[in-house]
Amino acid sequence: MTALRFVDTNILLYAHDRDAGDKHERARQLLITLWHANSGCLSTQVLQEFFVNVTRKIPQPLSTAMAREVMHTYLPWIRVATDGQMAIRASEIADTWQTSFWDGMIIAAAERAGAAELLTEDLQSGQHIAGVLVMNPFVTQ
Repeated sequence: MTALRFVDTNILLYAHDRDAGDKHERARQLLITLWHANSGCLSTQVLQEFFVNVTRKIPQPLSTAMAREVMHTYLPWIRVATDGQMAIRASEIADTWQTSFWDGMIIAAAERAGAAELLTEDLQSGQHIAGVLVMNPFVTQ
């Protein structure tokens, strides 16, 4: 079985933001690769953040109907439920690794899903947090 790779909001957003230049194409290709390998995962939080940002905060926003269609496509990648225990774990991660609570939620979801990697540009690439390797797919290690 291929190791799971957790996709943070910014990667998903770049893949659907045609104005993101090179990041658009790199993110798009990464998601295609993950799709074919059945190794992508994300959380409800990622889809929520994606919807807000892709419909309001990019230069050429998607319509809400198109954004919902994209969200529907990624539903199979949600492999764990968000619950109170995850929120508590997120607060522990935030304290221990000095992240924001919201980044803690992303990491807690990746941890719970059993993801080997968290693909994001929001955290320091190469660090291990809660047993998950943080990787920025836009930089060379």
